[in-house]
Amino acid sequence: MSKAMVVDDSRTIRIILAKMLSELGFEVCPAAGGKEALEVVERENGNFSAIMADWNMPEMNGLELVKQLRSDPRLSAVPIMMITTETETRQVMAALEAGANEYVMKPFSRDIIADKLRLMGVLE
Repeated sequence: MSKAMVVDDSRTIRIILAKMLSELGFEVCPAAGGKEALEVVERENGNFSAIMADWNMPEMNGLELVKQLRSDPRLSAVPIMMITTETETRQVMAALEAGANEYVMKPFSRDIIADKLRLMGVLE
């Protein structure tokens, strides 16, 4: 089974995304923020098919997290999707330049998430 990590400080968003991803056939590893996400990476030895991260989180924001994840050789090829309320073009560009593969703006639907996962090559 494919494994996805969902990183968001909103418990509600984590639950919604986990349900969507479970329905799409993923085992889900949730994290409430960037620092916890790095702990999950260690626990799971970087074994993910996809990572989804919010931008606005305390302690370590999503952009900082993407940079940290991309610096880990185990995660260099793992597709990362930013899911956020940030809509400015410069922020989208910053996320993509940092290593995010896709960018989804909240609110989102199951179809949008599935389409982006297909674009990233992790869902048929």
